[in-house]
Amino acid sequence: MIEIEKVGEVVKIRMANRLFGRPLYYTAAYWLDGLLIDTGCSRTSGELLSVIEGLGLERIVNTHSHEDHIGGNATLQEKFGVEILAHPLALPILADPKRLHLQPYRRLIWGSPAPSQGSPIGEVVTTGRYSFQVIPTPGHSEDHISLYEPRQGWLFTGDAYIGGLDKALQADSDIYAIITSLKRLNALSAKRLFQGSGTVRDDPQEAIEKKVEYLEELGEKVQQLHGQGLRPKEIKDRLLGREPPIAYWTLGHFSGLNLVRSYLKIEEDE
Repeated sequence: MIEIEKVGEVVKIRMANRLFGRPLYYTAAYWLDGLLIDTGCSRTSGELLSVIEGLGLERIVNTHSHEDHIGGNATLQEKFGVEILAHPLALPILADPKRLHLQPYRRLIWGSPAPSQGSPIGEVVTTGRYSFQVIPTPGHSEDHISLYEPRQGWLFTGDAYIGGLDKALQADSDIYAIITSLKRLNALSAKRLFQGSGTVRDDPQEAIEKKVEYLEELGEKVQQLHGQGLRPKEIKDRLLGREPPIAYWTLGHFSGLNLVRSYLKIEEDE
């Protein structure tokens, strides 16, 4: 399924695969002035194509190489012949998405992307009317970038900023890099934040500051308990409680234990 909403000059395209008639998990693409930021998942690529045919397309930027952000690349590139820009580390994955080694839940929800041809993104991306600064924002993934249009105050963060107070983390994310990237984004003083989930915020600084404060305080507590001799699972139980449902249906790929391990920079319990 696909939902379209105009947010000022930006067209928000919110997408989700259906299971038993219900949307599973939303992801978003944003179109403005011929530029498309992310392309959603492969399961919604046909619907996305129908939308973009009515808007026109000159260029695509991928914020990172996860399957719910590059899934429409191949369909759109084949139709329009457009350039796809991404972080250099993302390009091998765009060319061969099997490198993602998708867990079963990811294949079910978003599907497996088809290969596409990308080019390394520079420091600036321009359209006819806008100029975007390319901001390195690793943490959620190594190849993550965000786009900032300083004259408009628009900040497109992909998954560099995810709302809420995290109780779980995916296994290959880096919590300290996430915090550093959030601080980098907050220093931009953006007026409007466009998340990879489709949420649009007009209070980005307050939201980012709250997130950073929470993550730093949680990290301090994790280190204190670890210094007292507690094991990662014991720390998770003490600070985060029971694992959220996402830990079970992702078979542990997202979990509170992963969040604690990332703070401690360990992959397995000691």
